[in-house]
Amino acid sequence: MASRTKARRLAIDVLYQSDVTGTDGRAVLTDWEEAGREVPAFTRDLVHGVAENLEELDRTIGSHSEDWRVERMASVDRTILRVATFELMILGTPVGAAIDEAVKAAKDLSTEDSGRFVNGVLGRIAEDAGAAEG
Repeated sequence: MASRTKARRLAIDVLYQSDVTGTDGRAVLTDWEEAGREVPAFTRDLVHGVAENLEELDRTIGSHSEDWRVERMASVDRTILRVATFELMILGTPVGAAIDEAVKAAKDLSTEDSGRFVNGVLGRIAEDAGAAEG
């Protein structure tokens, strides 16, 4: 697994724990680091970025997920969408890379249906972002 892929997966793990425990992602990350876990800089950037932009990310995800409220999504799917949306909207990660990584994570960590769901939501977000830029 490539280093950025590993860093993304670790960010998903941290942010998933944050989501299910109701703890700020930055606090979970600090706990992991204090426990001696190695955390790549890209993981740190993703966790901090998602935590700092959580409301905006959830609004964007919610407005692009047909018939699904963010709080009703499976926690792992919601977490994957938050990371990928942060990458697309704020980091400027290439659309194909962000979506491919998110879909693969959804298939690996959730269900085949989750992969299709994540792909659809992120596709709509990317399409709207492209329309807004152009």
